[in-house]
Amino acid sequence: MGNKASDIMNTSVISISPQATLKEVVEILADNKISGLPVVDSANKVVGVITETDIVDFASKLHVVPLIGTSGWISPYLDVTEMTKFKSGFTLLANTKVEKVMSRKPITVSEDLPINEIANLMKKKSVNRILVVDKEGKIVGIIARADLVNFLAEWKK
Repeated sequence: MGNKASDIMNTSVISISPQATLKEVVEILADNKISGLPVVDSANKVVGVITETDIVDFASKLHVVPLIGTSGWISPYLDVTEMTKFKSGFTLLANTKVEKVMSRKPITVSEDLPINEIANLMKKKSVNRILVVDKEGKIVGIIARADLVNFLAEWKK
């Protein structure tokens, strides 16, 4: 069993363009049951990362209400008077580009970084995913916290 990033990374990475909308992000997150996406440019180079938390924080600063539930994004309001807030939240998601909300300093590592260093990075930076890039900064894989946990569980057997 290997012990570097390339041994545990997921190579079927779902990514998004900085020009895409938050609505597109939300749909991808919900459809794939994931909580974040790498943002890549047309050359597949990592330019950022966008997460559920980024979107919720952005929306709450503007006092609109697109809330996450287990079935994807739902309105917590049934009261008609509150639906206007939800609709403005939905419009916000449809009209806001990813580049406005994404984190511009995603944590990236090379394919040969040892797994223990990846674990330390996740802990130190309090992140749930680390992007694996090649020498040109192009995305080649992603390591989620679950990938690390699964590796450690198998390794201990």
